[in-house]
Amino acid sequence: MLNIKNLETIIDNKHILKGLNLNIKPGEVHAIMGPNGSGKSTLANVLSGKNGYITKGDIQFNGERLNDISTEERAQKGIFLAFQYPLEIPGVNTNIFLKTSLNAVRKAKGEKELDTLTFLKLIKEKASELGIDEKFLSRQFNVGFSGGEKKKNEILQMKLLEPTLSILDETDSGLDIDALKIVADGVNSYKNKDNAFLIITHYQRLLDYIKPDFIHVLSNGKIVKTGDANLGLQLEKTGYTSLS
Repeated sequence: MLNIKNLETIIDNKHILKGLNLNIKPGEVHAIMGPNGSGKSTLANVLSGKNGYITKGDIQFNGERLNDISTEERAQKGIFLAFQYPLEIPGVNTNIFLKTSLNAVRKAKGEKELDTLTFLKLIKEKASELGIDEKFLSRQFNVGFSGGEKKKNEILQMKLLEPTLSILDETDSGLDIDALKIVADGVNSYKNKDNAFLIITHYQRLLDYIKPDFIHVLSNGKIVKTGDANLGLQLEKTGYTSLS
C-alpha cells in the first residue's frame, strides 16, 4: 500500500530525514516512535503533501508516485492525516465542512454525492459511535473545542471519509484517559484487512489500546530499529538512549 524508499528532506537548510525506508501493507498497523527532533512530524507532513521538503527518494501509494501530488488529491486517493494540533476554522460549520469533505472524496471516486438529509443521518450515526454530542456538529469547526474534543472530531472525520491509509500524528497528545479510549476505540472499530494505519507517537500509552503489528524507532532521520508490540514496552522501561 505505502512504500517509502530512501526518503530525504531538508527544511530551513537542515537535513531532517536521511534515507528513510518504510513499507506498509493492507491490514497492518505501524507505529513510529522516537525522541524529539528525530523527524516524526516531518514524516507526517511529507506524507500529507507538504511541498518543498523532499530532496531525494520516492513515496508510492498503491503503486502511484505521490511526491508531487497535492494534499487534496492524496485525500481523494484515500490518505487521511490526523494532526497533532487540529486546525480551527472560524465561521465554518462542522456539519458543512464534513459534508463538503465527504462529497469531494465521493466525487473523486465517481460516486454519487450525498444530499443533506442522507448526510445528516450518516454523521449522527458516526458521532453516536464515538460518543460525540450532536451539538458539536452545529458549531464552528473545532472552535472552542477542548483538546480531546478536537481529537475525537478527527477520528469522526476518519470514520466518515473511510480512508485506506490513516496517519495519526501524536493523536494521543493532551488526551485524558477517557478521550484516549474513545479515540482508540474509533481506530480499532475501523481497522480491517483492506486499510492500514501509521501511528506517530512519543509514548507507549496509546499502543496499550491500539496494538501495532510493527514498531519502528526513528532517530536522527532514519529508522534504527523495528520490532513487534513488545518494542514499545521495552522503550518505556529503557528510553531511547538504550538504542544509541
